[in-house]
Amino acid sequence: MDKLTVRDIPVTGKRVLVRVDFNVPMDKQGFITDDSRIRAALPTITYLIDYGAKVILISHLGRPDGKVVPDLRLTPIAQRLSQLLGQQVGMATNCIGPEVEKSVATLKNGDVLMLENLRFHDDEETGSEEFAAKLARLGDVFVNDAFGTSHRAHASISVIAKFLPAVAGFLLENEINTLGSLLKNPAYPFTSLLGGAKVSDKTAMLHNIMSKVNCFLIGGGMSVTFLKAKGLDVGASNFEKDSVQTAADIMKKAAANNVKVVLPVDVIVADKISNDANVQTVPVEFIPKDMKVVDIGPGTIQLFEEQLRASKTVFWNGTMGINEIHLFANGTRAMALTLANLKATTIIGGGSTAEVFDSMALVDRITFVSTGGGASLLFLSGEK
Repeated sequence: MDKLTVRDIPVTGKRVLVRVDFNVPMDKQGFITDDSRIRAALPTITYLIDYGAKVILISHLGRPDGKVVPDLRLTPIAQRLSQLLGQQVGMATNCIGPEVEKSVATLKNGDVLMLENLRFHDDEETGSEEFAAKLARLGDVFVNDAFGTSHRAHASISVIAKFLPAVAGFLLENEINTLGSLLKNPAYPFTSLLGGAKVSDKTAMLHNIMSKVNCFLIGGGMSVTFLKAKGLDVGASNFEKDSVQTAADIMKKAAANNVKVVLPVDVIVADKISNDANVQTVPVEFIPKDMKVVDIGPGTIQLFEEQLRASKTVFWNGTMGINEIHLFANGTRAMALTLANLKATTIIGGGSTAEVFDSMALVDRITFVSTGGGASLLFLSGEK
């Protein structure tokens, strides 16, 4: 996909408004627990500094619902970015208004200013043109480097481009080129490993890449809906009643396109969703009526690993079990280790899947880890 990028425009002396995705996880003390999203934006920010731009960063954090929430201020992020850049990053008290305009007016070439949380204003998420215009007054050029939020029609993502010349940052460019390669010219065999809770979240993507893949490996909660679609009794497991027919249709379409759909052959079941649960490994045909599927079983792990090792391209989105609970994380961790050791192009579709690789220190052994879970799915769905 051809997009103008920050390298295609003059930036020296310009006020460059950069939409970043600094929606990072923080603990109760306000310390950042994972700064990978901040680090991912560094190439664009340092490029602008090196070329003498006046860099104005805008981001959201959390879900303050249009109110000022002290715990969701961006001050800790500005402090962390200052450390990473080796220079002071200023922190504004708001993201629009006369005081912010005064702060921007004092910027010198190469300075960096962080504006306050965009979502302290309702108008951000409603896509208000008036709010977007107020943001646009702060800059001469708009750079979108927030791939993880680019599937949202928010004021700071799409509406602001009506008011300023708009280009992509290097992170956004890399995401588009890498994910786009899956749709254009993947190396074969191409396998997609899919998990997570819902079929409905991935339906459009499944249909859109059907003509590109050789095999779908389906685990996680969504596999329960597929097992139900095959007529199996899934016990007390959660599944999407409204997506059972969708799952059946996907399997039928895959068969017509010579695409393999590999479902679990055994699963881990538990009597409750807790680290002290009673668990069993059972074939999918014999799921107890009073127990829930919480992970893929060892036979399924082996089956999935065999397919992955035969692949030249792998795209993975969604965990294989209820990963927040250590007892139910074995399938996901096994898949992560397998991918880390493949001699293949391996692409991780962001979100909770990316967090697994970060927690296991395996990120450097993967070809590409997307910064956007929902955004990567929508992109691969072929949607706007």
